[in-house]
Parts: sequence; C-alpha cells; structure tokens
Amino acid sequence: MQLKIVKRSSSGTRKDKDVSSSQRVLFTVEVSSDASVDELKKAIAKKGKMLCPDRQRLTIGESKEVLEAGTSLTKYNISDGEMVFLRDLGRQIGWQTVFYIEYFGPIMFHYLIYNFPSIVYGRTFEHSEVQRRVYLLVMGHFVKRELETAFVHRFSHGTMPLLNVFKNSFHYHILSGLNLAYWVYGPGSAQGTALAAKLGSPTLMAVLTGVFLFAELSNLSAHITLRNLRPPGTRVRRIPYGYGFDMVSCPNYLFETIAWVSITLLTRSMASLLFLLVSTAQMYVWAIKKHKQYRREFPDYPKSRKAIFPLIA
Repeated sequence: MQLKIVKRSSSGTRKDKDVSSSQRVLFTVEVSSDASVDELKKAIAKKGKMLCPDRQRLTIGESKEVLEAGTSLTKYNISDGEMVFLRDLGRQIGWQTVFYIEYFGPIMFHYLIYNFPSIVYGRTFEHSEVQRRVYLLVMGHFVKRELETAFVHRFSHGTMPLLNVFKNSFHYHILSGLNLAYWVYGPGSAQGTALAAKLGSPTLMAVLTGVFLFAELSNLSAHITLRNLRPPGTRVRRIPYGYGFDMVSCPNYLFETIAWVSITLLTRSMASLLFLLVSTAQMYVWAIKKHKQYRREFPDYPKSRKAIFPLIA
C-alpha cells in the first residue's frame, strides 16, 4: 500500500486524504499492509536521505497516536492512501553514550573537589571521617552506574535528541556533582570541627552505610531483572516479577531514593537534600509514566502494585 508522508499541521487529520497544501506532502512510500513500523521508517529513510529511523517520530490522526517501533502497522488499522505525519527529531545521540556522559560528570567533580581542596577552597585541611565515607559511597555509586551502562542496561530506545544531553547532564553534573561535592567536602565539616564531631558517630555512620549498600545492591538487582526480560537486540516488554517488583513497578527508583536518603542523613547538607528532592521528584514522574504504560499494555498487570512507593503511590 502507498502512504503519504506529511509534515504535521494542526488541521491535518488521519482521514484527510486531500492535502490542502501540496507543500505539506514530503513524498509517498510503498510498504506491504502487514509491514512493521520499523520497515516503514526504513522506507522513509530511503526517501528522506538524512532522516534515519532514529530521527523519525511518526503519528496518525487528530489524536496524534504515535507509531511505536517494534509494532505492526496492522495494529493501527492504516489503509492505502492514508497520511502518516512525520516529525524530524533532529540529530541523535545513543542512550548508552548519554549515560556515560551523565555519570562521568559527578565522578570528575567529586574527585577534583575532594582531592584538591587548596585549589577549590584556597586552603588545606584534613577531611573528616564522614567526608571520607561519603566520598567513597558517592564515587562507588556513580562507578556502579557506569558499569551498569556498559554491562547491564538494555535500552528500549537507541537514541535521544542530541540537545537533550545538556539538559540531562545538568541534573547530574551540577546537582549531584559540583554543588554536592563543593558543600560536602568543604572546611565547614572538616576534621576537628564541631559539625564533624556531630556527624561522626560510628554507630550512625555504620547504620547509614549499611542502608546505602543495601539500597545499591537492591537497585542493581532490579536492573538485572529488567535486563533479563529483554533479549539482546530487541524491544520486547514483559511484566517484571521478583524482588521489589511485587511491591512497585519501579523498585530501582525506590532503592535509588533510599540510597540518597542515607547520604543526606550522613551529611546533613542542604546540597544533598536539594539533590534528593529533585531526583526523587523526577523519578516519581518517570515511575508514574512507566506504571501507567505497564497497566495500559498488559491487561493482567498486578493491580496491587504501586508506581514507586509501596502502599502510597
């Protein structure tokens, strides 16, 4: 069948086979009636030259229903001669590369600010026990994230718009990197200060370190469960079960939140609290979106599960 590839306009509708302005039609492509969305994107890429499949966002109808990669066109009841609206998402960057960039920032800032206090603060001092502990935990967290990116994660989307990497990186590079490191490793809580003595309770440090390690290992477990649901090179989605998933749809976000709560309690820092609040709010938004997608996609999805916080939301 032949499909008209058209730039989205506010007045265009799925059944509008007579295009009001000839300039809106980019070209037509021919695909079989049972072709997949991926095959349609490849056909568009052949005609569109620079429009590789990852740059394409395809929609139909007034509702702007998105044609999801990995699905068949038969799912959308598209008939011969209908219009498919195309949006160019612009230059793309691989999600794996984005993750490497995001997590490298905090590693760099924490390393430099912790190890070169004379340059950062204009003076030398001895770090307190709690500063040393937090440094090890935070560095371990982001090194773990880099290793997960390399060996654990399987991404449902191959790329994202290039410009988005700057917005995503701000969250990590500035909030959990520069801002957190500057205030946590400063002379105000250095060895010999009243704050260091207050924060340096061996029992409290041991308990919060234990909570952090529990949360990190639990987060890793959730990531491995999600990895095992998706065969390599596919976009397969299944209902996750097992540790954490019996309570919430996104236990990885729950355990991530617990880890940063422990860091906040260890440091009693406003910078740490700020990152905790911002990151938890963002993970809550992501969790709600994923939870709704699970329930929409799988009719037998467990009704007792919450999105991120057990029994709450």
